[in-house]
Amino acid sequence: MDLIPSFSVDHTKIVPGIFTSRVDTVGNGTLTTYDIRVTRPNREPAVDVAAMHTLEHLIATFLRNDPDWKDELIYWGPMGCLTGFYIILKGTRAPQEIYDILLKAFQSVEDAQTVPGSTAENCGHYLMHNLGMAKWYAARFVNYLTENKDNPAIYEYPKTERLVTDDGQQFFDS
Repeated sequence: MDLIPSFSVDHTKIVPGIFTSRVDTVGNGTLTTYDIRVTRPNREPAVDVAAMHTLEHLIATFLRNDPDWKDELIYWGPMGCLTGFYIILKGTRAPQEIYDILLKAFQSVEDAQTVPGSTAENCGHYLMHNLGMAKWYAARFVNYLTENKDNPAIYEYPKTERLVTDDGQQFFDS
């Protein structure tokens, strides 16, 4: 089996940031998946599950209501490893081009008084939210993005180097 692209990223070297994960042609359009990495995998603790769930609700609501981005947004949701989110947008943009909207989205968490869609009727696990911790993670990420806006490392994936056998095949250890 082919190694999927997200597994070719060196998770021991990646830093928080905004990365292009993949670009797909769908019909006559293009969809781009971005990796919004909030913590350093394998070096920092994963984001608290309840805080991650709250961030998912707050930021999805913000993005789906932003007049400039709501029609571009296909998906916003957490990574299974709980170190960040995926956002899927129509078209292709460099990660730097979505920096401002993501910064605003994470900044908006500070003003949240409630979690939208957090009732039994609206959410599959409505009791698993933590607004206080979500605010902490969002503020931490906002500070990090602001301090590193001009750092290319927050926009470019570090790639895993794979051994190549004498006959040209890649060696995967799993």
